[in-house]
Amino acid sequence: MESNFVITKSKKEIESSNLKGPIDTPFSWSDVLYQTIAKNAGSLNISHEALDVHIGTEVEEKTAIKFIGKTWPKDPSDVKDITYAELLHDTKILSQSLSRLGLSKGDVLFSLSPRLPQSYLMALATLRSGAVYSPLFSVFGPGPIQARMNKGKAKALFTLASLYHKKIDSIRAELTTLTYLIILDDDGSAKDIPNHIDFNELLSEDYIESNEVITTADDLALLHFTSGTTGVPKGAMHVHAAVVYHNLTGKWALDFKRDDIFWCTADPGWVTGTSYGIISPLCNGVTLIIDEAEFNARRWYEILQNFKVTNWYSAPTAMRMLMKAGEELPREYDLSSIRFASSVGEPLNPEVIWWAKKNLGISLHDNWWQTETGGIIISNFSSMEIKPGSMGKPLPGIEVELVSLNEKGFEFVKGPDTEGQIVIKKGWPSMFRGYLGETERYLKCFKDDWYLSGDLAKKAQQGYYWFVGRLDDVIKSSGHLIGPFELESLLMEHPAVLEAAVIGIPDKMVGEIVKAFIVLKKDYKGDERLRLDILSFARVHLGASIAPREISFIDNLPKTRSGKIMRRLLKARELGTPEGDTSMLEIT
Repeated sequence: MESNFVITKSKKEIESSNLKGPIDTPFSWSDVLYQTIAKNAGSLNISHEALDVHIGTEVEEKTAIKFIGKTWPKDPSDVKDITYAELLHDTKILSQSLSRLGLSKGDVLFSLSPRLPQSYLMALATLRSGAVYSPLFSVFGPGPIQARMNKGKAKALFTLASLYHKKIDSIRAELTTLTYLIILDDDGSAKDIPNHIDFNELLSEDYIESNEVITTADDLALLHFTSGTTGVPKGAMHVHAAVVYHNLTGKWALDFKRDDIFWCTADPGWVTGTSYGIISPLCNGVTLIIDEAEFNARRWYEILQNFKVTNWYSAPTAMRMLMKAGEELPREYDLSSIRFASSVGEPLNPEVIWWAKKNLGISLHDNWWQTETGGIIISNFSSMEIKPGSMGKPLPGIEVELVSLNEKGFEFVKGPDTEGQIVIKKGWPSMFRGYLGETERYLKCFKDDWYLSGDLAKKAQQGYYWFVGRLDDVIKSSGHLIGPFELESLLMEHPAVLEAAVIGIPDKMVGEIVKAFIVLKKDYKGDERLRLDILSFARVHLGASIAPREISFIDNLPKTRSGKIMRRLLKARELGTPEGDTSMLEIT
């Protein structure tokens, strides 16, 4: 819901921002891409831009990765530092080993691994070898893994011995294109895996400089699968040119500084965990935190304090989990090292932003993008005042408009506080180049020179964009088009509500009525009295025409691993209709 309040910035914050001037200054991404290619004599490779550019500079001996193992802080020694020089050395050797195996330009290597340095190294080496890197969530079951690997015609798979036995062994015979199985023996069980290649042996070879593979800006580099409503998820294809966008948008949207200790909490199986969890921070020469353990509120505060994190990128779901842990816990820690904090995945509710400001002492900067865009498109920059609930403004060189679709095509929606579908003018380097094997589906994403995002937003007078919801999530009731995000944000202002999701339920009289699913804060009981109180609260603040008519209290909202609320899943379960693809569902 649009807020009349702002979180103001100090003069020092504004002056130190990487993006100080007007963001609508003329800027050409094609010019930047051309200059980068010219600098590299016609070639372009993501791994080179992330590592080689730092050799001979002060970054070379700097820590690139600080890995925090599961047993920390009980075992203080379970922390490992890897310098940029060391990371480049191992990347070169592993890349060469992949080529010697027979992995060629365009072949797809899938990675099924938790947050370990070896999985980050494999990503960089795969890209350097000219092969295509496709990450998988380590929580996937055998079915989703098989579907993605078969659709992607997997040539190679990197995984852990423990994960192989749990998830791959039962489907290996069905992975008909899989030629190279690379195993990191994490538990001593690799000896039981037939026809595998030992990861550590690949790192023991001698390096020969002349064996480097040359890639171009238009060579396929990344294959990210994004969840679909039905059937197998779509495979969004990205090229090496994307690195130009990852590099600069890290500076502008995430405000990277060379001395940053950066912690992106996203899993590497998600596009954020690759674009801004590996590529962008390394391009910018920052130190990257990797935490092996799963979420624990106290551990997170300990990491932020003890490793003096200066730049923090997380998800609204994680922030709400910190809220659930209470206001007392963060008071035990010194979080003053955090210079810049941002969030992505599901739009940030204003209540979360105010809570973080009050209890963590940080200003949370929301941003908006998609798997298909490959990088951040709209952002709250460091130099901007934050309007809680807003996505921010488009990045330089990005042309965003709002449109309404009709039988003739679409028309641009103009004027303050107008609502429409977000469309983006083609031409930014990280734009996806296709859905794997689905050309017609890809072409339907574009109208003339505009990419149709499928997300609805409003634009305020000051140029700020406000998320409304997915086209598929919009509720149509009594002639009103109701965006779920505004309703959910309002519900979260009730003192008992931790999280909320709303859906439309078919109704013969009004088309759809609004039903809310609510997760309560601790110490609140979901009884009839509280249900009526929340319904009354919503009607007072929203009006009877769009306020929820029904409420169900639930323990957890279904979300993807990236933190997006799966409203369609709530609706399918409510109506007893097919649930569609649930492979990206977070396990809680």
